[in-house]
Amino acid sequence: MKRIVIAIGGNALNKPNEKPTAEVMQRNLLSTTSYLADLIEEGYEVVITHGNGPQVGNLLVQQDIAKGTFPPFPIDVNDAMTQGSIGYLIAQTLNNELLKRGLKKSLACMLTQIVVDSNDPGFQHPSKPVGPFYSEETARELEESKGWTMKEDAGRGYRRVVPSPIPLDVLEIDAIKTLIDAGTVVIAAGGGGIPVVREPSGLVKGVEAVIDKDRASALLAKLIDADALVILTGVDFAYINFGKENQKAITVLSLDEGYKLIKEGHFAKGSMLPKIESALDFVSNAGREAIITSLEKVDLALKGESGTRIIP
Repeated sequence: MKRIVIAIGGNALNKPNEKPTAEVMQRNLLSTTSYLADLIEEGYEVVITHGNGPQVGNLLVQQDIAKGTFPPFPIDVNDAMTQGSIGYLIAQTLNNELLKRGLKKSLACMLTQIVVDSNDPGFQHPSKPVGPFYSEETARELEESKGWTMKEDAGRGYRRVVPSPIPLDVLEIDAIKTLIDAGTVVIAAGGGGIPVVREPSGLVKGVEAVIDKDRASALLAKLIDADALVILTGVDFAYINFGKENQKAITVLSLDEGYKLIKEGHFAKGSMLPKIESALDFVSNAGREAIITSLEKVDLALKGESGTRIIP
């Protein structure tokens, strides 16, 4: 049986211009979990991770609006809230799909804490986009009125950015391994996990940040000895010169070629770059392949017939 980690983007739950409601998220998940159920039915040992950028950002906006009545929660607590709510929707929708097919599988959503370095430079240089898109004018107003850091996001508008430190360890890794070995479909490291730091005493405490889910997925895949890391995105392949007349799909990418293309600036910071970097990190550390593709082509990509394969 092939063990794979599949990373689902937070934007798969809420597409552009959709209302960010639970009903919309659940409807979007119906197609997502159908593809995941296909893989489980084919015999893959599936571990699911997911993003939360839009959802945690929306929660921060809600709490900012209501701060005169209820004090806002710190970002790490909001990370936990979205990890739980999205994990619940994935688990329920996937379980229902499996039951319709006559498949009975144990599913578990593991609330996951991810260790980061308190001195990570990411805390001084916020980079992780969260929440809705804004016009440049509105973004400047928010910077002035709320003190938020706003950045343009891959040509789609401006978004709030928050610290995004590099994930170093998974606190619940032993429990996750036990569940996987018992045949459970595990949903873990949701939204990149809840960022925590270790104190000199050995105790941990939460910190205000949002970890990139692809980086956390690469770490998790390495720690559970996955056969492959699959990062799902909105396109079938990663591309050279994306969006230009001379764009070219990348079918196979070696480590050396990947680092070279990053240096040449082929991948956008707010979208494809962290996916490529995470894939390269997993491949270089685990010595196994990573795949970047769309949800619709995930089965073909696992058979080598679509997607971008990053190889040792």
